[in-house]
Amino acid sequence: MNYDHFQQESIDFINQGYSVIVSAPTGAGKTAIAEHVITSSIQNNIGVIYTAPIKALSNQKFRDFQAQFGDHVGILTGDVSINPSATVLIMTTEIFRNKVLDEPASLEKYSWIIFDEIHYIDNPERGTVWEESLIFLPKHMQLLGLSATIPNIKQLAEWIESIHSKPVKTVIEDKRPVPLHFFFQCQNEIVDKLEHLRRLRSNKPNKINYLINYLRTKEGLPAIYFVFGRRRAEELSFELLNYNFLNNKEKQQILDLWDSLCQRFDLKSEKTAQEMYPLIQRGIAYHHAGMLPTLKEVIERLFTSRLLKVIFTTETFALGINMPSRSVMFDDLRKFYGRYVRNLKTRDFYQMAGRAGRRGIDTEGFVYCRINPHKINSDEVRRIIYGKPEEVRSQLNTSYATILNLYQKYQDDLFQVYPKSLHYFQSRKNDQKEALRLIESKLKLLKEMNYIYNGSLTPKGQFAKAVYGYELILAELHEEKILEQLDEFGLGVVAASAVFEPRKNQRMISACSKDTRKIKIACEEIYDSIKQKERRYRIYPFSKEPQFHLSSAMEAWLRGTSFDKTIRLTDTDEGELVRYFRMSVQILREIYASTACSQILKDRIKEATRVINRDVVDAEKQLREG
Repeated sequence: MNYDHFQQESIDFINQGYSVIVSAPTGAGKTAIAEHVITSSIQNNIGVIYTAPIKALSNQKFRDFQAQFGDHVGILTGDVSINPSATVLIMTTEIFRNKVLDEPASLEKYSWIIFDEIHYIDNPERGTVWEESLIFLPKHMQLLGLSATIPNIKQLAEWIESIHSKPVKTVIEDKRPVPLHFFFQCQNEIVDKLEHLRRLRSNKPNKINYLINYLRTKEGLPAIYFVFGRRRAEELSFELLNYNFLNNKEKQQILDLWDSLCQRFDLKSEKTAQEMYPLIQRGIAYHHAGMLPTLKEVIERLFTSRLLKVIFTTETFALGINMPSRSVMFDDLRKFYGRYVRNLKTRDFYQMAGRAGRRGIDTEGFVYCRINPHKINSDEVRRIIYGKPEEVRSQLNTSYATILNLYQKYQDDLFQVYPKSLHYFQSRKNDQKEALRLIESKLKLLKEMNYIYNGSLTPKGQFAKAVYGYELILAELHEEKILEQLDEFGLGVVAASAVFEPRKNQRMISACSKDTRKIKIACEEIYDSIKQKERRYRIYPFSKEPQFHLSSAMEAWLRGTSFDKTIRLTDTDEGELVRYFRMSVQILREIYASTACSQILKDRIKEATRVINRDVVDAEKQLREG
């Protein structure tokens, strides 16, 4: 195989036994380096773990690698376990972090760990998982990190070298194999130079039809249109119903493929699939996290078949999922970051823009940015497109479960772990002191609440260390024997309340049952007590509060109600409901795996997970059938 220079350089380092971190643009061909590690690991009969930031990407990699490497590949994601003793094991980074801390002996057969999208270490919600995985990386494992373009890749490598005392090579590629050409739609005119924006004085609104017509004349299809809202993706797709992007032969092909996939994934009578049918026969679709996972997979397959010509999608479509197109369009250059809307980061822009230009098919990719001059000025547009990508910064926020696992191993010496963190490596003295104070405060609280006693974890501590992210509320419910008294309905409701995150101002649309009201009151009392203690110790952010918005839907689902009736009991999108039900299954399985879980509770959990994990919620079934 003929490799690009950066691919060959990476492979040479790997063959010499070095750990490597690769920084290269989206679409540059980083996966070829991972495939080399996998091929040589299979040939030498040594294990390799491949981690991905989201389950959708883990699932796609499982399908891709299984097609290449057959039974050598397995997957483990919390709600899916297929061939878990395989030579090549794909998992989410959370699963890897948990194994590193809870059961490091299970990793002895693996010589390599591949972190796909390693720049995710600065994700505010989940970056700490990457950091903890790298801090506690077993000494016998070599690492391959694949990253989008980041300017401080060498700093990341130096940090890993400093804590593991072994060299980490960096390979940096700045050029894309398919160069990008930028266009701007502003005041309903399309220009290819930013300075031309200042000359536009028409004051007309941007029309999507004008952009699509321009794209067609320039042979710019297929195209991905990125939006920053689910409803917006749907609305824009239906605005194109007067277009037809397919000839008769393509129309027949896409409808045949659509019918066979809908049949396979049991979507024939699914409402959203039926609504999308008129779009599909014109070569149009939308794709977002609120859709059923099976329907999203069908859309992805239609797109890779090259029969879909325009897809309206949210940014998750850009995250590692191999869906290149000829053109990419941006509905806006502003998005919601955590608590407020602000202009796109350069790195986020290129994660999406990098989908333009198909390697081996296109000589260049085309990126169209729709500009509203009242919302964003040309200097900011220039910064987004031509500025330096943002550095990766630590987002360390050590969980109670991590502290409990470390305490079991190191006792009070666990404070020596923090100086090994990227946070310590990057931070000033005051920030280091505050991070250390936070860890000390969490440890004091755990001791005060009897998770730790006389230098050892109590049964409550043993329970809590198994349930990352929901430790205190679930451990207190267990300690007070509330979990033991619940049937499968109550267990399902508790699990859903632990994982659910309501949207801003989202309300419960159906009343709780009498049994759920009792559980809710008990949870609220326990949570208030936890929050008071956290406030006293100045621990932030506070533990997640249980939310009971999905209680009626969960009870209905556990009664065997069909999905289309269950979804009517909540205003949560159907894809989100599936995700929360899958997360509920995962948290129940974590409780089940705890050494502190009694046989009575295990039996009830087994029944609850069996009933929840059916039909469209069963992620493993989706993968096997796919």
